[in-house]
Amino acid sequence: MNLIPAIPLSRWIEDGLNYLTRHYSGITRGIARITEGGIDLLNDVLLFVPEWLFIALFAALCWRASTWRLALGAVLGLGLIWNLGLWVATIQTLTLVVLATIVAVVIAIPVGIIAALSQRIYRVVMPLLDFMQTMPAFVYLIPAIPFFGIGSVSAIFATVIFSMPPAIRLTILGIRQVPEDLIEAADAYGSSRRQKLFKVQLPLALSTIMAGINQTIMLALSMVVIAAMIGADGLGSEVWRAIQRLRPGDGFVAGIAVVILAMLLDRLTQSLQKRQERSRDN
Repeated sequence: MNLIPAIPLSRWIEDGLNYLTRHYSGITRGIARITEGGIDLLNDVLLFVPEWLFIALFAALCWRASTWRLALGAVLGLGLIWNLGLWVATIQTLTLVVLATIVAVVIAIPVGIIAALSQRIYRVVMPLLDFMQTMPAFVYLIPAIPFFGIGSVSAIFATVIFSMPPAIRLTILGIRQVPEDLIEAADAYGSSRRQKLFKVQLPLALSTIMAGINQTIMLALSMVVIAAMIGADGLGSEVWRAIQRLRPGDGFVAGIAVVILAMLLDRLTQSLQKRQERSRDN
C-alpha cells in the first residue's frame, strides 16, 4: 500500500488543456483555417504541375545541387511513385513536410541564435530540448486535436514541435564552435554584435545549421506519417488504411514511397550542406 498520495499530474495537465481550449480555441481555430488554406493552395499548385514536368524540374534541381547520379535517382524514384499510383499522396506528404519544416526553421534558428549568445537562455532551452526529444512522438498528437481539430493542420502543429529540437541544437552548436580567435579579431576591428553575428558567426555556422535543417526534414517526414492517425492526408494515410484493412502489400508500397521521398530530400539537403562547406573553405 502506497502511504504517499499520488500527485494528480494527469488531472492538472487535463485542466490546463481544458483552460487553454476554452479561452484560446477561437484563436487556434482561426490559425487552423488560415493554415488549411495555405495547405490547399500549395497542394493545388504542386498538383497543377504535370507529373512528368515535376519530375524533370526536381531532377534538374538535384543535378544542379549535387550530381547526375542523384538526378537519375530522382527520375527513377519519382517515376516509380507515379507508376504505383501514389503521386497525389506523395505531393500531400511533401506539402506537409515543406510547411512544417519552414515553420520549424523560422522558430528554431532565432531561438538557437539567442541560446548560443546567452548562457542564461541556454540553460533554460537545453532541458526543454531534452524533454521535447525524449517525449514519444504520439504524445504530440494529443493536444493538437482540441486546439486545431482533426486533419492536416494538427499534423503540422505536432510535426513542428517534434522536429524543431535538432535545428535549435545544431544552430547553437554551429555558433558556439566558431573559433575564438575569429571572434577576437572581429572585436578588435570594432564590429558590433550584429555585425559579428551576421558577418562572422552565422556564415561560419551555416553548414552546421544546414545539418540541423536536414534532421528537421527527416523528423518532419516521420511525424507526418504518424500524424495520419489524426486525419492527415498523404502517404501516412495510405499506410494507416492498409493496416486497418490488413493489406500488407499496400502498406509496404506506401512505405517504399516514403523511403524514396526521404532519401531524395536527405541527399538533396546534404548536397547543399557540402556545397556550403566548400564555399566556406574557399
